[in-house]
Amino acid sequence: MSSETQRRAYLDAIGIEVWTRRGQTTPTAVADDSAATAPDWEQLRRMVADCKRCPLHQSRTQTVFGIGSQEARLMIIGEAPGAEEDRRGEPFVGRAGKLLDEMLRAIGLSRSDVFIANVLKCRPPNNRDPSAEEAGLCRSHLQRQIELLNPRLVLAVGRIAAQHLLHTSAPLSQLRGKMHSLNDGKLPLIVTYHPAYLLRSPSQKRKAWEDLCAARKLVTDLAS
Repeated sequence: MSSETQRRAYLDAIGIEVWTRRGQTTPTAVADDSAATAPDWEQLRRMVADCKRCPLHQSRTQTVFGIGSQEARLMIIGEAPGAEEDRRGEPFVGRAGKLLDEMLRAIGLSRSDVFIANVLKCRPPNNRDPSAEEAGLCRSHLQRQIELLNPRLVLAVGRIAAQHLLHTSAPLSQLRGKMHSLNDGKLPLIVTYHPAYLLRSPSQKRKAWEDLCAARKLVTDLAS
């Protein structure tokens, strides 16, 4: 049995659905694939810092590459930098970032144990949602981060991130509580609420806790 067949059998045994959207279409925006050839983290970081693929480079203070351990088993992906992230060059800062830190501590992790990135590396003006074109142009940066990190699990944080990663318009209520995957079923993905949403809707924190526990268990199971 091939390693890929074994992996799919294992995912099936623990109830992971390989997410495939019917009628899925390729995003209209296609980026050059130079990021896909970045040999290491430092080269990729320089490529991201110099990126001018879309107009967002005109209004950014700096790119927000990502932060955390390059050996992390869990990768957390949000949507895009906000004003404070753009200023500091770090994802998930401010009140939402503090809540994310608390969420990680609740399952025995910290920022130094995971790798945190965004679908977009530049802040959209006025903190608007990323467009499909912007996400398409930035996709190879994120994909190369995933390849270099080779995590055991991706945690998609928030509706926007989940929809872009899974190429779907389904609401978060339909996406969370299930197992999805990236990279042709090779990489499990779990969807949860964005910390900023939880600050506005604290009643949903219990569901987020369930998602975090599922993520922590899966990372542990895949390590055994």
